[in-house]
Formats: sequence, structure tokens, C-alpha cells
Amino acid sequence: MWLPSYGLPVPIRLGRAEVKGKLNEGPIWALGAMSGTSLDGVDAALIRTDGRDILEFGDSGYRAYTDAERKVLRGVLGRWPGDGLEEAACVVQDAHAELLAQFPQAELVGFHGQTLAHEPQGRGTHQIGDGGVLAEALARNVVWDFRSADVALGGQGAPLAPFFHFACAKWMGATKPLAFLNLGGVGNLTWIDPRFASPEEDGALLAFDTGPANAPINDLVAERLGWDCDRDGGLAAKGEVADGALELFLDESYFRKMPPKSLDRDDFSLMLDLVRELEDADAAATMTAMSATAVMLGIEHCPCPPERILVGGGGRHNPVMMKMMAAGLDIPVEPVEAVGLDGDMLEAQAFAYLAVRVARRMPTSAPGTTGVAAPVSGGQIARVSR
Repeated sequence: MWLPSYGLPVPIRLGRAEVKGKLNEGPIWALGAMSGTSLDGVDAALIRTDGRDILEFGDSGYRAYTDAERKVLRGVLGRWPGDGLEEAACVVQDAHAELLAQFPQAELVGFHGQTLAHEPQGRGTHQIGDGGVLAEALARNVVWDFRSADVALGGQGAPLAPFFHFACAKWMGATKPLAFLNLGGVGNLTWIDPRFASPEEDGALLAFDTGPANAPINDLVAERLGWDCDRDGGLAAKGEVADGALELFLDESYFRKMPPKSLDRDDFSLMLDLVRELEDADAAATMTAMSATAVMLGIEHCPCPPERILVGGGGRHNPVMMKMMAAGLDIPVEPVEAVGLDGDMLEAQAFAYLAVRVARRMPTSAPGTTGVAAPVSGGQIARVSR
């Protein structure tokens, strides 16, 4: 096994084992980290929770990947373990260690890692980054490898934020069905009925990936203009949607597949081919419309229309995408800030919350969220040697 520059021994990994002592009792401060498929950088956020209720939101932080680091990560997308990943592993682990060390109050860390490949009905799911190495670097117990157990039991392994979204709905006092929409590299939707007592109950949640969101747009502007994203939808706002390309995109069978369902970052690489002949602005507008329309089609799968859609992730900063969704849905579409949440940190907070649930042997996914046969508590725990 490769080790980074820390030069420290790898601790024992206890697959789905319980963390004993203080971490198994009452509310604790947990730190979550997320590095999404948009490859912008690492988010970190603290929450105080007992694994059921959100009691307090704490500090958060962000560490951007450098252009050189992003190039390394782009170069290994789609690869599986044992496929020349040492440099990429170093990038992910060093960036996380640098950021997470700034939160000494954390009693437990949830480390998602960087997704490189996701084939739940094929080779499985692959997030690069070793929680054991990070545990020694931080001198904190680290929960990691959140998705593998779900996939091994027949689930999609994604999305995993829905149990946290359920807790957020309870925190905000929701009484009617609503939806959380994350627009990261891939779009994913969580439909919630907050009248249920717990997220694993049948009917409490339905979750699935809607389709591509920011990743293909980022790839487009990186390839053509050397940008990391279409900031504030500025390029798309200058273009016109090519209806023919949009219609071809919507012919994809994924949209007719019943949820739960999930995607890999590059499952819709055909989007770039569909806009290959378009001018830059028209290509950006068309790809933005593709992502927005995928969400509209996704809403049709919900058990009943949500009262509102609360949007997190980078896509909520794209006014073109937000307006397209609002125009196509007879439902209020709002950033999560409208209810006092932080849309930039929602996924990092989710993995802090899930880390506590894993440590306490509580479910982190269920049939309605990933299609797994029964509620399962995923994740491994890397216990630091003290």
C-alpha cells in the first residue's frame, strides 16, 4: 500500500465496527469532508449531532484544488484500484489532511474521498483516498468507504445524502413533502415525507440521480476556453438552446428508468458530442438546458409533487439553470439558503452526519434511497493508534 509523506503506520480498519466510548453516546461534533465530481476542491464542515437530530451547525472551510492537482485528478477519472493511482491518491489525501487539520474540535471525521468510477451493477464503486492514512495524519477516528457495503448488498451506492436531507427537513420543521436537489457534477434529488419518524421507514424517502449537472458543462468550458466552470452561467446566458440536440439527449433510456438509480460522472459524455458543432455560448446554453430538463423529468418520478425544491451545490449559483427549472416546474425552486442552510457545505455536512450513524450502527441507506434490499449501515472505521 502506498503511504504519503506523513510516514505514519496505517491503523486497523474495522469494517462497520462500532466506535466505543464517548463517540457512542450523546451528541458529538463530527467533521465531514466532500470532494465532488466537479473536481473544484474539498469542502469541510462541522455539525453537532447524535446521528438522529441536527443540534447545531459549526464552522466550515474550503480548500481548492490547484490547476496542477485538478489535471492529475482529471487524468485518472474512470480508473479502478491498482491502475497507477499513487499520485492522485497523494493529491486527495494531502488536500484533505491540510484542510481537516484546521478543525481540532472534531471528535469524529467522515471522509468520502474522490469518486473516480461508479458502476454499481458492474465493477462496483471506487473512491480514492485511504481513511487509515487520514486518521493517523489527523489523530482522529475516520469513517470512510461509505458506498461499498451498499453496493455489495445490491444497492446503487448513491446518492448517500438523503438520510441527512431527512434530518434537515426535521430541523427546519417541514410538515409536507419537499425535495432537496444537489447540483454538483451529477444532479441528485431527494424527495422527503417529513411526517415519518425515521428515514429508513418505507415511504419516507425516494432518492436518485436525475442526470448530469455541472460536470459536462465544466468539461466543455475547460476543453474550449480553459475555464474551470461557466461562472454564474455567464456564457450560457449569451447563447440559445439547440432544440435538436436537447431532444436527442432526452432520448436516453436513463430518464425512463424507475428510481432508485445512479450515474457515474461520465455516463453522459455524449453531451459533448451533441454540441460539438455549436458555438461556445450556444453549446453552454444547450448543455445547461439538458441538465435542467433532466431535473424536470426526475420530478415526475416523485410519489407526489413536493411543496418546494431546495437546491444545493454549485448549480444553484447558475441563474440560467435555476430559471430554466423554475420555468418548467410548477413548484418553487429555491437555494437552500432560503431555509437557513449552506448550499456549499450540505454534502460535507451530510458525511459528518453519516459518520456518526456508521459509528453507532445506524442505517445510512435504504431501499428508497439506493435500492438496497434492506436498510444498511455502510462505511469502515479507521481507528487512530493512540
